[in-house]
Amino acid sequence: MRRRSLLLLLAAAPAKAQVPALLPAEQALPLLREGGLNIYMRHATTDRSQVDTGRLGDRGGQRNLSPAGEAMARDLGAAMRRLGVPPAEVLTSEVFRAQDTARLAFGTARIHPALIADDYTRRDARQDAAEISALLGERIRGGNRLMVGHIVPLGMILGRSLAQAEFPEGSLALFRPGDAGWRFLGIVPAEVLIAAAR
Repeated sequence: MRRRSLLLLLAAAPAKAQVPALLPAEQALPLLREGGLNIYMRHATTDRSQVDTGRLGDRGGQRNLSPAGEAMARDLGAAMRRLGVPPAEVLTSEVFRAQDTARLAFGTARIHPALIADDYTRRDARQDAAEISALLGERIRGGNRLMVGHIVPLGMILGRSLAQAEFPEGSLALFRPGDAGWRFLGIVPAEVLIAAAR
């Protein structure tokens, strides 16, 4: 029920940012290597036979990473290291699929309460989206900040619902912070970076 009301809210919201086509490696890599980006990453591939119950702390009541998702997370982290784009900071949702993605890819991460999935939030999801949007506008030094989260909060930030094909599991949405907040640069699928590192 909560997801349906959020999607209706998204449909009524004015568009803040166009969602461009997925970025190819030759466009994404210079941006990632330059650093200073805030990257909103969707958790890796999940087991769609599992159902979310909304119970935090209950792994059995959540949709978890599939074996392919675990491999994707490990491969993405290795690819980013090989390509010279390790993160300066990693934040993650409290939901297990995001925590597991962050741990497998980057070794460690700090839980940030605003990165929670919309069907697990204990408060107004718009408040979470506003906090994430503020993070995306913060300048970062010494690399890129990586935030592992979920599809619906990113849609709320961009002002419209996102299709699975626009922001597939494991994808990275790149944001350049600036004086006026943030500028959305585009989306890079995990597979693009993994292939570029081979």
